Amino acid sequence: MIREASASTEEAHLGDHSADRRMIMLAAMALVAGSGGAAGAWVLLKLIALATNIFWRGRLSVQDVDMADFAAGFAVLVIPLIGSLAVGLMARFGSEKIRGHGIPEAIETILFGESRLSLKVAILKPLSSAISIGSGGPFGAEGPIIMTGGAIGSLFAQCFHLSAAERKTLLVAGAAAGMAAIFGTPLAAILLAIEVLLFEWKPRSFVPVVLAVLTSFAWRPWLIGSGPMFAADLHTPGGLLPLGCALGLGMLLGAEASLLSKALYRIEDSFHRLPIHWMWWPALGSAVVGLGGLIDPHVLGAGYANIHALLENSLEVRAVITLLLIKALVWLIALGSGTSGGVLAPLLILGGALGCLVGHYLPGDAGFWAMIGMAGIMSGAMRAPLTGALFAAELTGHFEALPLCVAGSVSAYAVSVLLMRRSILTEKIARRGRHILQEYSVDALDLMQVRELMTTRPDTLSGDMTVEAAIGFFEERARHRSYPVVDGAGRLFGLVSRSDILRWQVEGIARPVTLAESLSDASQPVAFPDSTSGLVADMIVQSGIGRIPIVERDSRKVIGILTRQDLLKARHKRRNSETERIRPIGKSMANRPL
Repeated sequence: MIREASASTEEAHLGDHSADRRMIMLAAMALVAGSGGAAGAWVLLKLIALATNIFWRGRLSVQDVDMADFAAGFAVLVIPLIGSLAVGLMARFGSEKIRGHGIPEAIETILFGESRLSLKVAILKPLSSAISIGSGGPFGAEGPIIMTGGAIGSLFAQCFHLSAAERKTLLVAGAAAGMAAIFGTPLAAILLAIEVLLFEWKPRSFVPVVLAVLTSFAWRPWLIGSGPMFAADLHTPGGLLPLGCALGLGMLLGAEASLLSKALYRIEDSFHRLPIHWMWWPALGSAVVGLGGLIDPHVLGAGYANIHALLENSLEVRAVITLLLIKALVWLIALGSGTSGGVLAPLLILGGALGCLVGHYLPGDAGFWAMIGMAGIMSGAMRAPLTGALFAAELTGHFEALPLCVAGSVSAYAVSVLLMRRSILTEKIARRGRHILQEYSVDALDLMQVRELMTTRPDTLSGDMTVEAAIGFFEERARHRSYPVVDGAGRLFGLVSRSDILRWQVEGIARPVTLAESLSDASQPVAFPDSTSGLVADMIVQSGIGRIPIVERDSRKVIGILTRQDLLKARHKRRNSETERIRPIGKSMANRPL
């Protein structure tokens, strides 16, 4: 019996997308994940406010306060130390996954952990981050909320019978929803999911993520507040000169992102060489945080007030330089020590500070160029150019600056990918022995049809050949491991292989029996010339048969065969298309007769 892919299977394989009705189910579940992400963001912000009030004002309150107003004297040295010791203990005896800024851990869970996060992480990550940030740690809330929102989505998904890919969709939906709730940037949250977390572009994941983000954004006015987080009255300079300035500033930001990433992992390596347990590293890092707080209290905590000041251009040049240098130092050492906190808010400050400094020499207000700096640094450090550009525009509500944000973001991205092999996010994962390629492309096997790869006019055996003759043929003259067996018109009976010959020899099958008779009950997968090579690859994996006969649709006449080796040609052809360089126009002109 010849077995071929069903019409519905092949039709689905040849469609533009792989979505099915389960996408509707995931979309409905994403509404819950989005609500959970919004709730997680609200809880995280309240925990940070509570920790800040306890550490710096000695009171139980969730009122927002600026710790820079209270950070002075001996307390600046002691309070970060207490918070870091608490985080170290939570990581040591709770879960090591709460260490770091959260996004690499989320990516690693998505790609290598079947998108399964634990309840322990969902509880400890926001709690440890709140303690770290509230005690003066120079971090933001975005990394923790991505991890927390992702854990909420993952835990919800684990309550149902879902595939790893479907769990990933709900994990990312929760993570993106949390980011949208914290910053009020729904479009940037969707793009972050696509550029950093999903590692695919499919309706099955895109639609649920969008619905989760929109759900979270709808909850935001009730839970956190409405409007842009850093609303600023900025004027966008027009003309070609600002565009060129944005491109040039982006290059500086790409270099800054590369420098920060390399410095971070040099510092992390230094901590790994210490002869003490990693539980104590955050306490050592907090000593530098305390000293930095003595020099400039504004470097402590998330520093959202600093972002406001940079956008309003209300800081003196000397204060901006101090903020840039001290914030970079305390953030890098604190994060390298393995404490819990995010990277985005510190990056916005550092990129905004550089943009503000350079902006004093560029057309327009320096606060505008601080916004371009924020777009560029996020793009260069996180390798998310579209997210960076739109994030800056949504944060400020200044959408007319989007073209210049894109210019700064893309040029920073270009410099970053040339200077750094990996981003600040993927470097941590690579150091654990897992390399990630952040480039999306269509599978070459799904682009190429079978007729482009198959071996035409393959060697065949006649169905009238006896088993005895076939045994002799394989012992003496066979050049392949298997052969199609056909009738007089070339129509396929099945495939006979060396393993069949050995089985017949062991079983002692009657030698006069023909191959057609012996294969009458066999199940043989076949494909057609216009089938995709990817479909045949799936057949090979599922059946374990390494050679698939290719037949005409109507006559079932064998016209070719496709092997595992043939499938590798597709990858080789795609690689050649990227590396082989020719000049077709010059070649055609040179060959044209005079």
